Amino acid sequence: MTLDLFTRSLLLAGLSAVSALAMSQGGEMQTIWRCTDASGKTHVTNVKDETSGKDCKVIQSQRVTVVPGLPASKGASKSPGTFPKESTNDRASARERQRTALESELASEEALLAKAKAELAEQESVRTGGEKNYAKVLDRLQKYKDNVDLHNKNADELRKELAKLR
Repeated sequence: MTLDLFTRSLLLAGLSAVSALAMSQGGEMQTIWRCTDASGKTHVTNVKDETSGKDCKVIQSQRVTVVPGLPASKGASKSPGTFPKESTNDRASARERQRTALESELASEEALLAKAKAELAEQESVRTGGEKNYAKVLDRLQKYKDNVDLHNKNADELRKELAKLR
């Protein structure tokens, strides 16, 4: 488990915040180590097994107490009476606008896909004198293939979104 500096800071801040509660209520001991592996990467862990064979130093050792959360029925809150409600007609209208927008985007993306395929086909038929090596041809065509793949993926994602609305 390798953590970047920001994540380590968040982890340490969270553990520090819990430490006051944990110390006052008892609980089990938890140790956090900062380890450096053979390649020089530093990571922070609370799992003892991950420290074997590495240069590790204890950076924090504290008691941790797990406090059970509230049951879902008690923790759930209802919206206030003044909160605006969305009617069934409003929801249907919003879905229809979303469907129309997605269909428009799909049509546009399919047109771009057709154009990209045509450009690729055109470029595949062209052979310049400097491209005696087939690898050079493939390198030149790669951007056209990438463009086709991009538009194909975009169209597929739009089709999936439309299927979710139906």
